[in-house]
Amino acid sequence: MATKTEVQSDIEILLPKLYKVILLNDDYTTFDFVIEVLKTIFGKTEEEAINLTLKVDREGSAVVGLYPYEIAEMKVNKVHTMARNAGYPLRAKIEEE
Repeated sequence: MATKTEVQSDIEILLPKLYKVILLNDDYTTFDFVIEVLKTIFGKTEEEAINLTLKVDREGSAVVGLYPYEIAEMKVNKVHTMARNAGYPLRAKIEEE
């Protein structure tokens, strides 16, 4: 006869705090470039990238992803590098979730 044993775990899984990556509007960066940034750096589909680009244009900014701090920081740095290399002033920032 088999006995049933119940094990209670005291292990608590801690997930890292997430940070919002926010893309900011400017008057110079083209829609096509912003769409390319969203697809390349943030893995967005064409449709997602277009919708986010329109939101940035209309509202001045948009949250484009949630990441642990180090990844969010890396994404922001990639945006700035890609924009500078292309001659655009596109900016992104990090905010706590």
